[in-house]
Amino acid sequence: MNDIPQQDPEPPSGQELSSIEAVLETKVSNDVIFRQTKIPQSDFRTISPGVAHFRKKFFSGVADIQWNSWRWQIQNSYTNFKKLSEILDIKLDEDIDFLLHSRKLPLRITPYYASLLHGKPMDYALTKSVVPSKNEFVFSPGEENDPLHENSMCPVENLVHRYPDRVLLLSTGFCSVYCRYCTRSHMVLKEKKHYGVKAWDRSLDYIRNNKDIRDVVVSGGDPLTMPDSHIEYLLSSLRAIPHVEIIRIGTKIPMVLPQRITHKLTKMLKKYHPLYISIHCTHPDEITPETAEACNRLADAGMVLGSQTVLLKGINDDIETMRFLMHKLLKVRIRPYYIYQCDPIPGSLHFRTSVSKGLDIIQGLRGFTSGYAVPHYVIDAPGGGGKIPLLPEYYQGKEGHNILLKNFEGKSFIYYDVSE
Repeated sequence: MNDIPQQDPEPPSGQELSSIEAVLETKVSNDVIFRQTKIPQSDFRTISPGVAHFRKKFFSGVADIQWNSWRWQIQNSYTNFKKLSEILDIKLDEDIDFLLHSRKLPLRITPYYASLLHGKPMDYALTKSVVPSKNEFVFSPGEENDPLHENSMCPVENLVHRYPDRVLLLSTGFCSVYCRYCTRSHMVLKEKKHYGVKAWDRSLDYIRNNKDIRDVVVSGGDPLTMPDSHIEYLLSSLRAIPHVEIIRIGTKIPMVLPQRITHKLTKMLKKYHPLYISIHCTHPDEITPETAEACNRLADAGMVLGSQTVLLKGINDDIETMRFLMHKLLKVRIRPYYIYQCDPIPGSLHFRTSVSKGLDIIQGLRGFTSGYAVPHYVIDAPGGGGKIPLLPEYYQGKEGHNILLKNFEGKSFIYYDVSE
């Protein structure tokens, strides 16, 4: 059993920060934890029935205080097929051996998220999204390691400046769960996954010296896998820059590691408003009582929550699944924001749908549910073109002063347009 670090390391002070793995990897026995270590009472309370059943079966000696510790969850993640085969119907054959020895995206699934997969078939939506398959080695035209050409838009290391007034700060390459369709899979293959203050300070200096930058997205990897002190270092540094108006955090943590959303974290985050959090949501089954507690904590602390959902074949590429997801997101106070066309990274063909499928989904949402439940459908254009929104053809053209329109039911209407 791995130890649970008791407090975050001191905030960085010029030297390079240690890796996230080093922060989490100290190993001691379960007895030592309770005899020699003072573990603060966890402030995360929710353990839903299905998760509790899984824990009793596979982690029977684990106390609530450990299970609800985000560090314990990362320390005890499933990172190899042999361990994963204990809870999933994975046959340890030559195919698995081939995957084990490949240098593709690593495997990591938290025990909490693994509990959502247990007892489900291998073609279950959430399983397909996080468990490797041989399809990742089938390469297709148009696929690239860096399809958005982010590397060519980095004025300094780990900072992407694509749009005039906003930048993307890549704070870490580490995630608590690795999605198989990850746009930045080329990042997390690096040995050093936590970049450290030296890289951050170059990015921060760039932002300070460019007064047109008013919006900063802190992403990765997943920035909420970092200790509170490291997150606060970045947020306080950004908030001290007068021309930075908005800070956004891109994360999947509430869906895969909700125990990370502690009262201590939310108390710290609320000091840096206006703060927006873009949450990566894949499927309605990710919205659990644990997820609800995490999202409500963030919303109660004043965070504006929005969703980012990648359109994935056989996972969420039908109207009913997507509508159900959007409705469940609203119920946990997340505003649906984006549906992304899956980016063409190498080996992603089995995840990618046609664009017409995405348009059909938007057409099946707009008018058939509340407007708040209808996200933007976008393609992040390969080659660095940025996000391009796509809509069904509601505007049918113009005849004289009349605009020809088609509504969600396919009925035609005429709107008299004024002259400029």
